[in-house]
Amino acid sequence: MRQWAPAHRPSEAGAPRCSSACSSLLSTPHRGRSSGASRGSGRSSRGAALRLSGSPVLRLSGPPVLRLSGPPALRLSGPPLLLYRLTDRVFRCCQVPENSYSMSQCHEQRSEEQGEVTEMVCQESDLKDGQMKEVTVWDQKVLLVRTQGQYSAIGSQCSHYNAPLIKGALVGDRVRCPFHGACFNVHTGDIEEYPGLDCLPTYKVKTEDGKVYVSINKKSLKVTKRVKEMCSMVPGIKHTVLLIGGGPAALVCAETLRQNCYEGRIIMVTKDTLPPFDKPKLSKAMNLDSSSVLLRSADFYKQHGIEVWTQKEVLSINPGDKVVQLSDATSLHYDQLLISTGCRARPLSCAGSDLKGVNLLQSYEDAKEIHSSCLGQKAVVIGASFIGMEVASYLSDKASSVSMVGTTRYPYERTLGPEIGKMTMQMLEEQNVKFYMNERVTEIRGENGRVKEVVLHSGRVLEADVVIAGIGVIPNSDFLAGSGVEVDSRKAVIVDKFMRTNVPDVFSAGDVTSFPLTIRGDQRVNIGHWQLSQAHGRVAALNMLKKSTKIESVPFFWTVLLGKSIRYTGHGEGYTEIIFKGKVDERKFLAFYIKDDKVLAAASLMFDPAVARLAELMATGQVLTKAQAQADDLSWLQM
Repeated sequence: MRQWAPAHRPSEAGAPRCSSACSSLLSTPHRGRSSGASRGSGRSSRGAALRLSGSPVLRLSGPPVLRLSGPPALRLSGPPLLLYRLTDRVFRCCQVPENSYSMSQCHEQRSEEQGEVTEMVCQESDLKDGQMKEVTVWDQKVLLVRTQGQYSAIGSQCSHYNAPLIKGALVGDRVRCPFHGACFNVHTGDIEEYPGLDCLPTYKVKTEDGKVYVSINKKSLKVTKRVKEMCSMVPGIKHTVLLIGGGPAALVCAETLRQNCYEGRIIMVTKDTLPPFDKPKLSKAMNLDSSSVLLRSADFYKQHGIEVWTQKEVLSINPGDKVVQLSDATSLHYDQLLISTGCRARPLSCAGSDLKGVNLLQSYEDAKEIHSSCLGQKAVVIGASFIGMEVASYLSDKASSVSMVGTTRYPYERTLGPEIGKMTMQMLEEQNVKFYMNERVTEIRGENGRVKEVVLHSGRVLEADVVIAGIGVIPNSDFLAGSGVEVDSRKAVIVDKFMRTNVPDVFSAGDVTSFPLTIRGDQRVNIGHWQLSQAHGRVAALNMLKKSTKIESVPFFWTVLLGKSIRYTGHGEGYTEIIFKGKVDERKFLAFYIKDDKVLAAASLMFDPAVARLAELMATGQVLTKAQAQADDLSWLQM
């Protein structure tokens, strides 16, 4: 082991410089990413020469040395800073800009030893309980959190779409992403609420002498997410979990089973051409490569023993024999079954809906087709809600014209209210999208088998090269006919709080499911949110493993128009009043949806992290009141 020892005190005159002995060993200057040894190993002196055991003494001249740190790197402070490092028997020396070594509050000391890098990131008194701060360790951004008197450190970016968690909401022991609502435990880094699949890395934290130090393994630098440890299938175990559907509920169910040591067979059957993919992207960016929308790689499924059967549809199930029949005449036995078939786009019922150029958005291929067919063409979008508005927004700078047909006075009028609907309409009108509201389509006319015109109830005729319909969805549950599995009037599969159907060993999750919503007093709802589908899949898997777990997630979703995101949490069905903070016409607001003096839901634009914090308050069981929403003081939101 190499030993470093202080030797002769050098001259203090002049600027620090390398001795001739050192100069002959210099190579490309180090950029200053190396660091001194860990705290406590340094020693103070007014000047020193450095001796490398077994080699000539290297003498350094210059002003008093402020700090000398030990192996494997020696950091000498004092302007201008010199950093010395032994690398492959070469003694490297470089001059670092003066402002990079100031004894600042958050970057006083950096060290590197035994495969780790350590930095002093702040004073212990800098944060109070319930506060967080983004710090940097070796160019790696880290979220530093203090809860119950203890510091912890996790990755700084949400594993979903890399949103900065420092802008999110910290409540208790978890932080919620400000953009899309994913939650992470600040001690373990584990994902506790969706969307997203992966956990966050965690880092060692130590407090000493009133200072807080964070250490990162060098192999983990630039790693921003962590796949939770999973087992794989063990041949010979005669137990099969069959997942019908290839969406977020099925994928999270499969992963949760493997994370909890289930070693039986997992088969996922989907009629899609792709394995599980990020479907919300399809209406927001319609020209993505298939590789950019896949949620997991083919190697991932192979590694964890998850079979994915694409382009296969389940035609029927026989719960008595525990057998399902596939469209290719294959029969599959199961021990436990998950129904997660989602919903399909509701088709148009008017004359001409079967013409070429009339599209529904259901699959990756649909999105690609809509994108390519609309370039420079006249597009008519039917349906002024979430899918239709996102498609119109996306096409606004690609099609030669975009017309929107809606049955209400404003877009989103039933869900977000007329004020927000009017604002979104104005946003798209500024991009030359033309709206035809309080209308309905009576006929689509064509020429040579292809769409040419859209006829409205008012008699107005719209020119059209392409038509895209987004008029609602229908649960995919027709294959359950005769199975005994109970469905509601909309054909959504009915489950309890454990995601169990009325048939033993048959569970259901995702958009196809009607479930009791905790924040609405267990009112039965059918909500098509990506985040909820993932939560359903997790709860179903845990209950398959006899780990009794209830679905208690708070709904959270978002929509994107022209690069602006409206965020929403809760379930506002039946609201009677909206209370606004900020100004809707200035496109910066927070809206509370009220019924019986209680807040049912909230929506925002440019008001982060209000919705994320409200979601966390709802998740803790707090009842939010109309009086709180009306108050000028929103300090209770801790904005």
